[in-house]
Amino acid sequence: MNMTAYISSISDQPLFQLLQTKAKIFLTERAEELRLSVQDSRMACEIALDFQMWGAESIEDVWPEEKSHRVLTKFRKQRVMRLLHSIWEGYKKSDNQYPVDGSTPKISAASKPRAIEKINLGLGRCPVASPRTLCCNLQTLDAVDNCGYGCSYCSIQSFFDGKQISFDKGFADKLKHLELDAEKTYHIGTGQSSDSLMWGNSHGVLDAVIDFAWTNPNVILELKTKSANVSHLLRVDAPKNIICTWSLNTPTLINFEEHGTAPLNKRLDAARRVADAGYLVGFHFHPIIHYDQWQQDYQLVVEQLSSLFKPEEVALVSMGTLTYIKSVIREIRKRAIPTQILKMPMVDTAGKQSYPVKIKLSLFSHVYNSFPASWKSDVFFYLCMENHRLWKPVFGYEYASNIEFEAAMKKAYLAKINLSQ
Repeated sequence: MNMTAYISSISDQPLFQLLQTKAKIFLTERAEELRLSVQDSRMACEIALDFQMWGAESIEDVWPEEKSHRVLTKFRKQRVMRLLHSIWEGYKKSDNQYPVDGSTPKISAASKPRAIEKINLGLGRCPVASPRTLCCNLQTLDAVDNCGYGCSYCSIQSFFDGKQISFDKGFADKLKHLELDAEKTYHIGTGQSSDSLMWGNSHGVLDAVIDFAWTNPNVILELKTKSANVSHLLRVDAPKNIICTWSLNTPTLINFEEHGTAPLNKRLDAARRVADAGYLVGFHFHPIIHYDQWQQDYQLVVEQLSSLFKPEEVALVSMGTLTYIKSVIREIRKRAIPTQILKMPMVDTAGKQSYPVKIKLSLFSHVYNSFPASWKSDVFFYLCMENHRLWKPVFGYEYASNIEFEAAMKKAYLAKINLSQ
């Protein structure tokens, strides 16, 4: 290739356009000097953008120093790229640290909602289910397509094209005509394609799912949220087979990585009001993220939770962590927002990228062991989409299959529902 081609190999990279001007100039010069291939250029842009998003040193600061320019260009390039990759991996093994002043841009994920006509009712299986991990076989109901929050780690952003929020004009009618087996117990969640409560009763979506729950008492309907928007639920008469669950995280992570969502105290206050109204509630510690103050911060969240709620009011506590498919990692980088979530040691985990097992065991065990004994005996705890081999070290028990896990979950939820009648 001529020198123009080497420059194009870097400037034509999609991520190159997201870099700051100084980084663009620097990488263009290095691409020409070292004669970077397209593959090398792609890696250099990914690393440069990661450092930019982490708020760490710039690519110019971390670029390996060259002891001699007299070495043939081919071998210089190999050495530099190998060292650059090693530096990048080294940063990912160090603890994330968030600024103490709390300053971070507030980012919105989506545009103004619209109503459309959908051909089919979006009823299916959990979109991240995998035969290589233990799964509760949750069925999902797409009441809304896409989420209005801007969580930096969100996987929903890879399921939909663009930032458009869509409501189905015929959603309520489709639900009314859905035929279910009256002899079967269903566990259906509406929080996999969007937040279940942030929209309230916009386009009649909450009224539709509440009517559906009344009509189908054999359905355990889970509404999962990071909002505090519970006013409509508190105004209506809803059946006991609705469980309202909150995703929880530490104030640090909510502030820096869960843009636009309700603060922790508002989520807990909303859950308390919903529990006072007679609903069962539940809590998802997902994703638990490793950073320099994670142990103390998560323990404080658990202490708040266990002081505000009695075990008999709580149906479930789940735990999970950052797990990525390649398309989600691409979408995270394409957003190019300040975030440290990709600053983590990644290993292959059931075909996806996640923390090594040692870190996962540390995260899950610490959160679980922070709960009082009364919670462990009366609340259904589980790991979300994790290898079954993690269960026994964390909980002291495990399930042999997805079917056994699903049956135990439904039995526990139904027992709590029947007690609350």
